Amino acid sequence: MNLTKEEILSRLALSSRNTLMETLDIRYIDVGEDYLVAQMPVTSRVHQPDGVLHGGASLALAESVGSAASFLFLNGQDVMVRGLEISANHIKSKKEGMVYAKASFIHKGRTTQIWNIDIVDEDDVLISKAKLTTIVLQKK
Repeated sequence: MNLTKEEILSRLALSSRNTLMETLDIRYIDVGEDYLVAQMPVTSRVHQPDGVLHGGASLALAESVGSAASFLFLNGQDVMVRGLEISANHIKSKKEGMVYAKASFIHKGRTTQIWNIDIVDEDDVLISKAKLTTIVLQKK
């Protein structure tokens, strides 16, 4: 099934309804042959108590985009994707604006995948660098 970029992004938007992605206002904005990009606004909704982007919100963004990418690139109609492990280094704080997470493959196996996810701001400054391992399970 060959879908256009717009059709893929539209399907991802529909799948995010009534989920954490909608709560955090995470939106998928770009997709290519081997990557997926999502954005998230940095507002008080995703701040830690001292007024900067919460690391947990960054990890939620990273796992969301990495898991969605895994689903897209591995025939998601017949499988379920689950995160096995995620780790991140938070490089720079961010008080407001937008952050963008780009997931790209490190390893594309049939059962497990490893994703690199860079989270940058509007000026392409690295905010966090994450690594996500996902597992693909057959639907029952």
